[in-house]
Amino acid sequence: VDNDIIAVAPGSPVLERLTTGKVTATPYRATFTTSGMVQAIPARYAEIATPFAGRIVKSFVRLGQKVVQGSPIFEISSPSFFDTGKAYYQAKQEMELALKSLNREKDLLKNHVGVEKEVEEAEVNYELKKKDYENAVAALKVYQIDPGPLVVRSPIAGEVVKDNIVLGQYIKEDAGPLALVADLSKVWVVAHVKEKDIRLIQRLSEVEVRLTAMPDVPVKGTVYHISELLDPETRSVEVLIECDNRDHRMKPYMYGTVQLTDAATEAMLVPTSAILQQEESCYVLVCEGANRFRKAEVTTASTDGDRTVVLSGVRPGEEIVTGGAFYLLDAR
Repeated sequence: VDNDIIAVAPGSPVLERLTTGKVTATPYRATFTTSGMVQAIPARYAEIATPFAGRIVKSFVRLGQKVVQGSPIFEISSPSFFDTGKAYYQAKQEMELALKSLNREKDLLKNHVGVEKEVEEAEVNYELKKKDYENAVAALKVYQIDPGPLVVRSPIAGEVVKDNIVLGQYIKEDAGPLALVADLSKVWVVAHVKEKDIRLIQRLSEVEVRLTAMPDVPVKGTVYHISELLDPETRSVEVLIECDNRDHRMKPYMYGTVQLTDAATEAMLVPTSAILQQEESCYVLVCEGANRFRKAEVTTASTDGDRTVVLSGVRPGEEIVTGGAFYLLDAR
């Protein structure tokens, strides 16, 4: 051994056990697998609760029923809502009376019977009553309900996937959702990619999901979003993968594996047996001729079967020891 050069004596039996090959750059698609969990898309999922305390008097849905946006879900009798409705009708009536008074004063002034001051006062009074009415309408719109019976409606189209509506039950304002409506024709699979693999998800071309419940049924997906934040505890980033689920095979909270495949690039792949490990790095043996081999420290990436991607340390065309390199580990 002379620095990084290992010389093998002619006739050594070790030479017969060494095989060599040239380094070549070939098209390569990096692939790695991580875990994932199915999740309903938030914009396609709604928890429906009551905006006021009261007693349920009617249900309009059943479990599994399809609904459209604005479909009635349940009706509730609520004293608090009656007060809000009363304020709405009172504000509306006062506004209408103020408008009539304003029109009357304008008519009197037009016929030279009234005075302009009274018209101005009527205008001010009408604007105030109009504003009270608009505030009452806004108070109802916050809950997406109309004056009249308190009917709670679905904010989205989908299917009733959970129904906890019990007729006659008294519900408090802070009670949990009574019904869940979801559109599961598309779902997300939430995968977590480790920090060391983040660079591999920048040019993803294919995503395949295999659920634990159906390992033999691959599901194609597309990357919807890659989080900009790294989880400091798991040292991973969240990747949202959108999948077609029109057959409803994928259920929220199902577990599975996610295989992520990068776009094809030129890469140097060498037999994994050619790579030797030392304390803090790894190296290959480059053939220098005359039974001489040079230690070349290399940087590696992923492993593809019995081949490993080498990022740096060797060049295409160089000949390296591909088999039997371990015989030279203890060379002196």
